[in-house]
Amino acid sequence: MVDEPQLPYFREAFYRRDRRCVSAARDFTRRALADWSVADRVDDVLLCVSELATNALLHGVPPGRGFRLHLFLHADGILRVEIHDSGDGCVRLSPPHPEGEGGRGLVLVAALADKWGVGERCPGKRVWCEFALAAGCCSSSLPKVANRYAR
Repeated sequence: MVDEPQLPYFREAFYRRDRRCVSAARDFTRRALADWSVADRVDDVLLCVSELATNALLHGVPPGRGFRLHLFLHADGILRVEIHDSGDGCVRLSPPHPEGEGGRGLVLVAALADKWGVGERCPGKRVWCEFALAAGCCSSSLPKVANRYAR
């Protein structure tokens, strides 16, 4: 007997370089998680989406461009968040200045997510984080793949 492959739930949105898009990315993620009946670790996921989107805007998106947000929920309960941008530059975790106002985004992502990392893309990079969700966290009645594009 051959088991049918389990595809992840998937959502994708594109955002132009604009500070308002950070809250739009957070809202998009909140809706996707609600559609998938995910209640576990929602606050952690939303904070990481905010931090990664902000980093893309400040450090990764050249003028006139934007970034793409991908959300994957795999059958094994792993939620993956990816931010794709077209900017060059190195992403690294470094301790923030104790009195500085910024520099804590990746520190928060590293503390809240179970895994995070950076991958290459042409042009630019893909910064991602993953969360292991509680068993039975999402509805089994959803279609296996669902796309929704932001405007």
